[in-house]
Amino acid sequence: MTTSNDVHIPIPKPETEQNCQEHDETDFDYSQRAQWLRAAVLGANDGLVSIASLMMGIGAVKTDVKAMVLTGFAGLVAGACSMAIGEFVSVYSQLDIEVAQMKRKRRKSRDKGETETDNLPNPVQAAIASALAFTIGAIVPLLAAAFIRDHKVRLGVVVVAVSVALVVFGGVGAVLGRTPVVKSGTRVVVGGWMAMAITFGLTKLIGSSGLQM
Repeated sequence: MTTSNDVHIPIPKPETEQNCQEHDETDFDYSQRAQWLRAAVLGANDGLVSIASLMMGIGAVKTDVKAMVLTGFAGLVAGACSMAIGEFVSVYSQLDIEVAQMKRKRRKSRDKGETETDNLPNPVQAAIASALAFTIGAIVPLLAAAFIRDHKVRLGVVVVAVSVALVVFGGVGAVLGRTPVVKSGTRVVVGGWMAMAITFGLTKLIGSSGLQM
């Protein structure tokens, strides 16, 4: 009696095809993630460093806490508006380019079907995210200086609070973007220190040169 054994040999998917699919998914995930990281992390860092530097500059020539906080608040409002408008214009320009490209492809292929719009950038969302991130970063030095009367202690607390926030923002951005945490965090902190030191030093120099404030 003859028996027949059916041997089923699984044929794996070609490695190149599998790697290609994983590569495409990875590129898609990181492209979408990078769009929001740019608006969030950069916005928070800009708000933190610019407002802290502005307040340190005022603190170099003024000991009044009210002047320091009001200057920081004015910078917060102006900076948030500037970030929102700049992000809106930038993303809207990107949207126009992508829509125009989609229309050209559709005319070329003569495909009158529906156009996918899920992956198109949203200028309003980007503007709101950028302004909100800037505001979150700018609040840190404002809160650090608002309740301290002593001038020198206030300046020191602002530097410490801003340094801690820079470490946090730099670390979060590095983790989400899968970049070296120590290297990215150090670069962000050193850059923030330089901005505050340069603003403080130049303002102190101009203030001590006889300019009436």
